[in-house]
Amino acid sequence: MPSPNAGTMPGAAPGSTRRLILLLGLASFAGALSVRATDPFVPTIAAEFATSTDRVALLATAFAVPFALIQPILGPVGDALGKRRIIRAALLLLSFFALLAPLSPDLGTLTLLRALTGIAAGGIMPLTLATVADAVPIEDRQVALSRVVVFAIAGQIAGGALAGVLAPIMGWRGVLGLCGGVALLAAILLFLIPFGGPPEPRRRFEPVQALRRYRFILGLPAARILYLAVFLEGIFVFGTFPYLAPVLQARGLGSGGGASLEAGLAVAAFGAGGFVYAAMARPLLARIGQSRMVRLGGALAAAALLGFAFAPLATVFIAAGLLLGTGFYMIHNSIQTRVTEVAPEARGSAVALHAFHFFGGQSLGPVLVGLAIGGFGAPAAFALAAAGILALSVRLGRR
Repeated sequence: MPSPNAGTMPGAAPGSTRRLILLLGLASFAGALSVRATDPFVPTIAAEFATSTDRVALLATAFAVPFALIQPILGPVGDALGKRRIIRAALLLLSFFALLAPLSPDLGTLTLLRALTGIAAGGIMPLTLATVADAVPIEDRQVALSRVVVFAIAGQIAGGALAGVLAPIMGWRGVLGLCGGVALLAAILLFLIPFGGPPEPRRRFEPVQALRRYRFILGLPAARILYLAVFLEGIFVFGTFPYLAPVLQARGLGSGGGASLEAGLAVAAFGAGGFVYAAMARPLLARIGQSRMVRLGGALAAAALLGFAFAPLATVFIAAGLLLGTGFYMIHNSIQTRVTEVAPEARGSAVALHAFHFFGGQSLGPVLVGLAIGGFGAPAAFALAAAGILALSVRLGRR
């Protein structure tokens, strides 16, 4: 990690920039906490509402689709009205919908509330990345972004761990309520404490100009490749998550409760892999460079997905989650860094398109992986995802 003063833009005191990154990190943690909170509960929710696991697995899609669709709106709105203002409001809305979700009387209501939570979450992490990129120059940006990503990873770990460990005590309703409570606490802190950092430029929101900026960004070949890459990442990696518990249960590797504990620990291990990446990011970039790191990440992620496909023990399955997280973040954080330089004058819009494609892939992923599992079986479906992420990393590494 660089010194706290590294990467501070002119006009911003070092302590002010540190506070900005810390508060954005707290927002990212709270936003990430509930993103995958329902994944380990797929068999449990299916049993409670007397429906199939395939239908419940689409809760991940219900969250990801609205998250993706709101991005083209929130990106230019954040550029115009202020990204930090949108982040505060989004976190408050997320806490409201997340606290309502445990009261759902049926799967339809739960699906609707997860969709509304996805819309609110869409205003946090993408604009957070753009805000950090505004405050930190390119030479220090990948490390600075990795700091904020650590908070989001911690949220993923906590969400998966809470879902797995607290499942027998609180059930899925209690876990979702806890996620909403944490988001509400973070929102209160963000309204009480000034963000700090360099002042944000603001301008009038002009929809026509926003559309022109999007047309310009999408006309850049480098941007199209990056957006396609994160779309495919969402399919190959996150499309498998809703099926972890059913796969473990089908193999008899769960310890009860529909394998929620083991699936939750696998999701938590994925997040822990992000910590491993964050610890290695600076020396790896110095030693092997970004391109080789991306290829290495693809090889690790492919090996991990094969681990999901053929793991004979729950411990091996969970270890595969750790390996997958490490490899995934080697690829993903490199793409994030490149995206922040696609259109510096409209960074919120550029990062919003990144999130649109990423969560678009996440929304389509469970559908495609579910079809593959139905047609070929889980091992083959996970092996296909492994081949896909490996091929993607090789292609990106060439650039």
